Amino acid sequence: MFGNLITNFGEAVAVLLFVIGFKDLLLQKNLIKKIVGLNFMDSGIYLFLAEKGYIAGRVAPIVTDGVTEVTKYINPVPSGLVLTGIVVSVSSTALMLALTIRLYERYHTLNMDEISTIIKKGEIE
Repeated sequence: MFGNLITNFGEAVAVLLFVIGFKDLLLQKNLIKKIVGLNFMDSGIYLFLAEKGYIAGRVAPIVTDGVTEVTKYINPVPSGLVLTGIVVSVSSTALMLALTIRLYERYHTLNMDEISTIIKKGEIE
């Protein structure tokens, strides 16, 4: 049982990160904690993609020493997806934090329940 867990340790950690982030996204009321949970989910996905793209004994696809055999290199697509995802994640996190600051300035709270109550009552226009 633990043999598979040790063999697939990276994937197990990736799933654990995703689950922790998903739980935070669903159960936390504070907007900052929700953003942190979303970042945990992103990290889990990136780790999973990196683990799936890695092949033991192979190197990055940079041709040196004239070796052009495909079996000597890893697939560069998962690495490219991870790098692109990280850039998008940083940008979206910055946008979410900026919007959170605006919400705090307007409603003076970061609690989603309090914000929705204020909006329903129509206290702030």
